Amino acid sequence: MQKINFLYVALASLIPIAVGFVWYSKPLFADAWMRAAEVSEEKLKSGNMALILILTLVLSLMLSVSLMPIVIHQFGVFGVLANETGIDDPNSEAGKFIAGFMEKYGSNFRTFKHGSFHGVIASLFFALPLIGINAMFERRSFKYVAIHTGYWLITLGLMGGVICAFV
Repeated sequence: MQKINFLYVALASLIPIAVGFVWYSKPLFADAWMRAAEVSEEKLKSGNMALILILTLVLSLMLSVSLMPIVIHQFGVFGVLANETGIDDPNSEAGKFIAGFMEKYGSNFRTFKHGSFHGVIASLFFALPLIGINAMFERRSFKYVAIHTGYWLITLGLMGGVICAFV
């Protein structure tokens, strides 16, 4: 079976907060984002920051888990064999197949670079469309879409790299 290092799944879920603190800071995009999002500093201060950070961690953990099958190709084999009898039994036919497969191919494409590539692709094919669709209906600007998509491009690139290389 694919052994999952949950410590790195948890560490990857900290990346959105870390990147967000930098990306949406005053030296970078805070002012441009606030104008594009039509948000004031007063409105930002009115939120419950502890709750926001806790929920961000929970959602980021969900994101980390959902990135695993995107950036780790070996997960595809487990998806195909999920209903096979004895998949958890190393002495069964399915268990032996999985063990042999992982021994031969388990480390293929398991690099930070490869995971980053898939994280960036995920940002372009998932984050950009989601942000873009919402932005169009909210009548937000291209700048709004670019700021958020840039954030997710870096964030998912880093998350994908960590997950692929270390999970």
